[in-house]
Amino acid sequence: MKNSISTPIPYGKQHITPDDIAAVVEALQADLLTQGPRIAQFEADFAHYIGVPYAVAVANGTAALHVCALALGCEGKKVLVTSLTFAASANCIRYAGGEPDFVDIDPETLLMDIHRTREKLAAAPSGTYAGIIVVDFAGNPVNLQAFRALADDFGIWLLEDACHAPGGYFVDDKGLQQRCGNGEYADLAIFSFHPVKHIAAGEGGMITTRNAALAEKITLLRNHGLVRDPQKWQLSTDDIAQGGWYYEMQELGFNYRLTDIQAALATSQLRRADENLYLRRKFAARYDSVFANTPIQAAPFAEGNAYHLYVVQVNNRAACYAHLRSQQIFPQIHYIPVHLLPYYRQRGWQRGDCPHAEAYYDRCLSLPLYPTLQDDEQIFVVEQLMAIAE
Repeated sequence: MKNSISTPIPYGKQHITPDDIAAVVEALQADLLTQGPRIAQFEADFAHYIGVPYAVAVANGTAALHVCALALGCEGKKVLVTSLTFAASANCIRYAGGEPDFVDIDPETLLMDIHRTREKLAAAPSGTYAGIIVVDFAGNPVNLQAFRALADDFGIWLLEDACHAPGGYFVDDKGLQQRCGNGEYADLAIFSFHPVKHIAAGEGGMITTRNAALAEKITLLRNHGLVRDPQKWQLSTDDIAQGGWYYEMQELGFNYRLTDIQAALATSQLRRADENLYLRRKFAARYDSVFANTPIQAAPFAEGNAYHLYVVQVNNRAACYAHLRSQQIFPQIHYIPVHLLPYYRQRGWQRGDCPHAEAYYDRCLSLPLYPTLQDDEQIFVVEQLMAIAE
């Protein structure tokens, strides 16, 4: 048994290579640091990787959620969202004037329970709900085909939060692999390029879709609602002087632009996406093998998992968390159910509203998982956890 390690082992970690650094240096030496050609290049490359016609880059994943909620519309209505997610997945509904209605998870998948979702929709008067936000939690892909059918039954939109799942996929009823974010079933999908995600850009986000009108709307919202295309101007020269300087603000938009520096880094990282995904799955399979027939309950993840996180459930979570940290292993907890956060408790939510998500939270632990995790480090994590887990 290994007795110690020389450096801390976090739950997630970015991997920056010499090629990444060279790409950023080249961007820094270019004429445009923002609104330059690297944005469009990254959008085109990412769209190709996901398999979707349109990809729109924004400042971060939260900005992506915000403009999606605005583009799809939810003001004055409710939107169904899983409680087992980061707060941004629900907060975007509030930003756009709607109200989140939290849905419990299916304990077999840790994903939003489609049966409970249908029950809520069926019990409400027509027009109560605007849409559904599903989350590919920890990289485990949602069956979007089933949720698309549900959304269509009630005439509402479907948004996929795929921040954990670039490269992930589910298998549809025809046996076809449907990549997360490919727009085949969801109206819009969003991704994040936070440092611990599959593609690290420091910060950054992407929205993907097959809907040209939604792509255009989102592009407008990310840049102050400004229109520079003369073919789309609303005012004539009789109203205001126009020339090469002219633009129109046609929407109340935001400064949600990605920089060329971030796009350069993200484009370089994208080239290693498949390799990194292979490594995540390799490490996850090793955890699976070791934890079989032990008190450590590994998450029941399906084919196509992108493994942003490797989560387990243990009965003595607090003791495990403290012991691992004492050994310079830094696990994380994903997530406190959003409906239990003080802001949403003030809006009427309470313990007992999503019992499966709450039960999962009381036992969950995210273990180290990232492409540069070393074999001896993973062995040390396993040894230390198994020494104390109940």
